[in-house]
Amino acid sequence: MPEKILIVDDESAPRAALEMLLRREGYEVRDASNGEAALAECAAFRPDLILLDILMPGIDGFEVCRRIKATPETRLTPVVLITGLFETEDRIKGINAGADDFLSKPIDLNELLARTRSLLRLKQYTDELENAEGVLFSLARSIEARDPYTRGHCARLAEMSAQLGGRLGVSGEDIKALRRAGIVHDIGKVAVPDSILLKPGPLTYEEIIQMRKHAAVGESICSPLKTFGIVLPIIRHHHEKYDGSGYPDNLQGKDIPLTARILQLADVFDALTTDRPYKTAIPCETALLMMDAEAERGWWDRELYAAFREMIQEARNHPEEEPSRKSANNTGI
Repeated sequence: MPEKILIVDDESAPRAALEMLLRREGYEVRDASNGEAALAECAAFRPDLILLDILMPGIDGFEVCRRIKATPETRLTPVVLITGLFETEDRIKGINAGADDFLSKPIDLNELLARTRSLLRLKQYTDELENAEGVLFSLARSIEARDPYTRGHCARLAEMSAQLGGRLGVSGEDIKALRRAGIVHDIGKVAVPDSILLKPGPLTYEEIIQMRKHAAVGESICSPLKTFGIVLPIIRHHHEKYDGSGYPDNLQGKDIPLTARILQLADVFDALTTDRPYKTAIPCETALLMMDAEAERGWWDRELYAAFREMIQEARNHPEEEPSRKSANNTGI
């Protein structure tokens, strides 16, 4: 399938010349004569590369670029700004808008083709990376689907963790990591037999040992993805306890990454308040009382738990904000 390029220029002659050249090179090409049309084509055509003139009536190229980069579906699409502007401040403005490269008018066609090939190779690598992430998320959801009691657990965990992270003022990157970890935190359970994962009763010691391997296995599955660098510690350490009695590494106190401590609270709460094969869900207030006792015992970061408790109680006072808790489960192991 040919790679797709969108040309945006309010002047028809340069637009036609570029289109003819790129079609001759085997690319699928569409064009747009203004910023509004360009944004519409981005949504419909889903180009692999955008050649974007800066000086256009209405929405200029800087603003079009900014909107493209602010939209999740197109933010990774390379944008080349085509400009007759040579001032440094204009280049800086383009960089701040998210431009990936620049071409100066009049355009050198050999330079255009070289930059086009280079950026399309980069887009191909990005697409492969996104596909790999998609496979991981699909695998994580397939694990959740193995047990009807776990339905919705990952989505709730992602949402609760991100909400708590936001209340605590963690960085945007950490909130993104929490959302990802919420989906894939139990991906290592792919290595746990159904006879253990779905057992309708307490596990034996040997089965517990087998189950506890899932945190390290999950980290290993996700580790090849460079973009998961800050997600990996959450996957590995979301079953550690503040007093050092957790697993897999018996980390203690602040040695447990903050993001892992955030996700573990959401994980435990969701496990308590949703059905399991061998027990029914307990009411929210009862779950919080149990977690109060566990915090006193030293299992949870008390300061962090206090913020979590406050968040849950606020959600109870505004039920429309509370995640749905219909039949779902997590073993909490």
